[in-house]
Amino acid sequence: MSVMRISQAAQALGMSPRMLRYRERLGLVPRGRTDSWWRPRQDGADFTPVQPRGQNQSRPRPPDRSSGHARGSRPGHRQYTEEDLRTIALAAQLEEKYDVTPLAVAFALRAFSEPAVGAAVRELGERLGRLPTPAARAAEIDKERALRWLGRSGVLQPPRPRPR
Repeated sequence: MSVMRISQAAQALGMSPRMLRYRERLGLVPRGRTDSWWRPRQDGADFTPVQPRGQNQSRPRPPDRSSGHARGSRPGHRQYTEEDLRTIALAAQLEEKYDVTPLAVAFALRAFSEPAVGAAVRELGERLGRLPTPAARAAEIDKERALRWLGRSGVLQPPRPRPR
């Protein structure tokens, strides 16, 4: 499996490295590998917090602001695989086909993956009349059942012509 850096991946996808980084920030790029020597902290922080002054401790080095990681613990450059490129291309095809932005696709994924967000979007759709309410869905199901039952019972059958 070949891997490539961001400039090569962007060129293969027909987009700029900046657009690829934007898509990565939105969560539209598969999570990258991390080297075995770099592990993020469990609490999500990138570096150890600075100790209060006045204590006889050595002062920790400030984080390197270029990448947001503490010095000496930077991950290697992001590598893109062929599978990553296929996934990114699929997202770009969805955007093109449905004429939406990468941000809209990212939000749709969030609505699918976070139940609270999905419920809020459903409520908005119901209030706007673009989605049926639970009561309307139940009434429609009852109506379909009744029509099926009446159809089987012959009540809804057209009258047969009388023989002469």
